[in-house]
Amino acid sequence: MDIGIGLPGHAPWTDGRQLVAWARRAEARGFSTVAVSDRLRWTTPEPLTVLAAAAGATSRVRLLTSVLLAPLRTNHRLFAKTVATLDHVAGPGRLRLGLAAGFRTDDFTASGVDYAGRGEAFAALLETLRDTADDPGGLRPATPGGPPLLFGGTSRAALRRIAAHGTGWLAGTASVADVEAFTPQLHAAWTAAGRAGTPRIVVSAMFALGPHAGASVARAIGPYYAFAGEEWAREGIAAACTSAQQLTAAVEAFERAGCDELILTGNDPDPVQVDLLAEALGR
Repeated sequence: MDIGIGLPGHAPWTDGRQLVAWARRAEARGFSTVAVSDRLRWTTPEPLTVLAAAAGATSRVRLLTSVLLAPLRTNHRLFAKTVATLDHVAGPGRLRLGLAAGFRTDDFTASGVDYAGRGEAFAALLETLRDTADDPGGLRPATPGGPPLLFGGTSRAALRRIAAHGTGWLAGTASVADVEAFTPQLHAAWTAAGRAGTPRIVVSAMFALGPHAGASVARAIGPYYAFAGEEWAREGIAAACTSAQQLTAAVEAFERAGCDELILTGNDPDPVQVDLLAEALGR
């Protein structure tokens, strides 16, 4: 199972250059992927912009949006060209797009985008990505056919997107039980669609390390999940890994559950967290 790093964009970062430093250190310590999350009504940085900076600062580590709120990108042609441009800047085979419909209504209200119509908008965007990947009159991606697509969510619509367009499932901050409950449906949909091989399963988990790990997790996750209620925020804080023992156990458990990649997302903006993580995992 590959181990990647999620940049602490949801945490109280103050200097964007720290996020680029995270990417450099992630590559130097041998992590598989640098991932960036997406929210509009939060201080989370815009993911494609961050990945462009990370691409310029690195040469090998894969780049992932985890997950990008696809229906908010309403100019589909412009989005497709932005993706193709980033794919060229990164170099073939490095960029993967994790996409989801989104469920926070405030992001849509702030954008003037119809929340109820987000599924239809998502479908139209996917068609544009497919069409422009082979458009002789436009900028084609550097990766043949365009960057691989992963989809978030567990709805029937998410299953259809994965089976029709995707290379796999991007599970967000799911538990092992969540993965074990959803993967039979995922494999069934994949097989029913006549897809060869198996879908890739990528899961995220939160972490912070060092003497202030608990405080960092509470400061980052508590406000970020507050919209869903105090109980969800408490559960998110409790589930975060704050020791080498917890990290090792999480890695082993997700690997046993059949995950192909685990993205460990930071909650303390200090780039030294990358080195602490590598040491905790014996890298």
